This record gives sequence, structure tokens and C-alpha cells, in this order.
Amino acid sequence: MVTNKTHGTFEDILAAASPELRPVCKSLRHQIGLLDKHYVEIVWPAFKIASFGIGPKKMTEHYVYISVQSSYINLGFYHGASLADPSGLLEGAGKKLRHIKIRDGSAARNPAVKALLRRAIANRKRQVNEV
Repeated sequence: MVTNKTHGTFEDILAAASPELRPVCKSLRHQIGLLDKHYVEIVWPAFKIASFGIGPKKMTEHYVYISVQSSYINLGFYHGASLADPSGLLEGAGKKLRHIKIRDGSAARNPAVKALLRRAIANRKRQVNEV
């Protein structure tokens, strides 16, 4: 894992989350780490976002973000509109972005969420390598 020290740390994200949502944040980050051992993490504490990718560039190299909300965690996919989502978990109508509202640990560990993460990582690696 690579972090950018000019921004924040994941601890800032945990501090922004309610005590009930902190384990959700940790679980999602852990899953990302299992699927991409060399992920790059950039944290924007002011926006309560931790972003993950294969490099530091948000829209071209990042594949997913964890965004702290008051009663849930948004697991956002930068290129979610192009992901296969047979379980229908992804929400949103933008050109690229999609997200999932994660409210508890069991939702964070849903195999369909893991499958979306796996697809997002593979797609980003493939797209960047094609350039």
C-alpha cells in the first residue's frame, strides 16, 4: 500500500465515521487490500473520503472510494457505469460514477460487493495498461 502524506490518513476517515460505521470502513479497506496488495490510497479528510487506485490520479487511476456519510458508508466506483452488476447493487445515474450505500458489516462483506471490487480493480488495471 502507498499513501500520500500530503493529504490525510485512513485514521482521519475513521475519526469522521460514527462508532457504528468504523468497522464498515475497516472491512471495506481490508477487502480492497486483499484484492489489490499494491493499492494507492489518497485521503481527503475535509471531504471524508478515502480513495483507492493503482496510482495517485483520481479519475484515471482510482477505482473505488469510501465516503463517510451520517448513517452509512458510500462505496463509490469511479467507473461504475461500465461495471457488470448482476446483483443490481450499484446506484446512480451519472456518466461514470456509481455507488453502494453500505450500512453495516454484513453488507460490506456481501460477496456481490467483493465481485464488484474485483471487477473495478481489473478494469482499471486493464484500462491504464492500454494507454
